[in-house]
Amino acid sequence: MELFGYPLASIYLFSFIAFGCITFIYILFGDMLHAVALDFLHPSLVLSFFTIATASGYLLEIMTRINSGFIAVFSSLLSLLLVTLLNVFVLMPIRTAEESLGYYDEDLKGRVGTVITTVPSDGFGEILIDGISGRIPKSAISMDNQPIPQGMKILIIDIQKGVVTVMPYEQAEQTYIH
Repeated sequence: MELFGYPLASIYLFSFIAFGCITFIYILFGDMLHAVALDFLHPSLVLSFFTIATASGYLLEIMTRINSGFIAVFSSLLSLLLVTLLNVFVLMPIRTAEESLGYYDEDLKGRVGTVITTVPSDGFGEILIDGISGRIPKSAISMDNQPIPQGMKILIIDIQKGVVTVMPYEQAEQTYIH
């Protein structure tokens, strides 16, 4: 069968190549289009749908003698099924996993950490906070302008511009509990 004077297999092949190239470009530069994308009509799903549909259409056209109309419908349904599975089992879990591993600086207030680089009385040191998503290193200053030695447990009091204000954990227990 021909469409616009070209064999249908050629149209499927050129469409497959075009959608494959567009998909590759989207993979490289897709983050720039993230703000434009709609949640239910994600560009990666649309591009995957057309890539799979044209690839299966091409393969069925050259390998079988089935009616071209049936091939188009079958390729579309197959593509819809595979893209749905891709969305449900790959893309949706990835989207939810990204959100669960992040943290906000404000969430660090009140947490306990360990000094890994001594916090001097008038400068910056470094602390390490153990969390569910891993260890978080942060620059730290002393709340009382007293040095805090390496290895000591600390309590995070405040955070501003990515730098946490800390005090020794034992001192915090005595100050706030008694």
